[in-house]
Amino acid sequence: MHLRTVVGIVELKVWHGKDSANGHWGCPIRERWGLRAHQQMSPALEEKLAFTATMAGSYTAAGLVAAKWGCEVDQSVIHALVQRVGRTAEEKMQQRLQQVPQESQPQRGDSELAVLMMDGWHVRFRGPGWGRKKTQKERVEWHELKTGIFYLHEQAGATEGGRGVICDKRVVRWLGEPLEFGRRLNWEALRGGLGRAKETLALADGGPWIWNLIEDRWAKARQLLDFYHGSEHLWELGRVCHGQDDAQSKPWVERRLHQLRHGQERTVLKEIAALNRPRGQTGEAVKREQKYFQGQAGRMNYREISDRGWPIGSGAVESACRQSQRRFKGPGQFWTQAGLRHLCALDEARVNNHWDELWLSC
Repeated sequence: MHLRTVVGIVELKVWHGKDSANGHWGCPIRERWGLRAHQQMSPALEEKLAFTATMAGSYTAAGLVAAKWGCEVDQSVIHALVQRVGRTAEEKMQQRLQQVPQESQPQRGDSELAVLMMDGWHVRFRGPGWGRKKTQKERVEWHELKTGIFYLHEQAGATEGGRGVICDKRVVRWLGEPLEFGRRLNWEALRGGLGRAKETLALADGGPWIWNLIEDRWAKARQLLDFYHGSEHLWELGRVCHGQDDAQSKPWVERRLHQLRHGQERTVLKEIAALNRPRGQTGEAVKREQKYFQGQAGRMNYREISDRGWPIGSGAVESACRQSQRRFKGPGQFWTQAGLRHLCALDEARVNNHWDELWLSC
């Protein structure tokens, strides 16, 4: 029997045949090692290749990396491996969701604050019109991949250079309905210590589905609009009212940003609500921004939150989205529902510390 391993191809002489005890045909050593029928890679090599696939930017890149550490393998082999193991990872996640989550570090004391952050970005699929010269159907379709993170506030810190870091966080992605996304994120959050946090802060960029999900799943959480996204809308309003040249709108915008940041959000919101709406597109733009700020009015208490040492920006989930995009949104990358879900499930098993549990079953 030849088996590909992390040290190369190993030739083994093994017994095989009929088991006199129960009458079944097989190979005792393959059964002992948990090798599937016709499996040509050792479990250790499969694990190493699967791990590499979650870290590299593509299956091609994973193959090139594997070649550097002595294992030349075609990208199609890595792809097939990820699909198989990723399918198992998703099945295991489905099984976990039917159980009460057990906190991963129950010996830890109660936390002052648990942080939830959510966002969404789009991945590329081939549409029904793909490959056709003439068609009325979309050649490319974009679908939102919802992304959420959870961490305890004491797990956040900064490097000597000032870059923020989180020593332990949970990451969840889901291509589908917000309710299922919320169920998965809540399960991982409870496993990470949400149940024993004294307070919960939910930070997001203002997407309606996010606030609806928070109200449904974490009704007692404090809600906060990401300060950067709020400032973007304030800049848009400033350009509409005072000219597209930032030099003209800058004094008006920066003064109100200062007020928002230092506890005068009611003054700013009252002023925005009282702005005149001229006719035409300008008036429509003013109306749109007024509606936006009206809808976010209860989520802009930045000074109170900041004074408590809590975050006022959703940079952690923005960073998680960017890291995901490096893997799932590369040039020329198109996905299928199954292909995306299986790789996401495998990557989440790595990030959320389910990897060893997963591999023992594969």
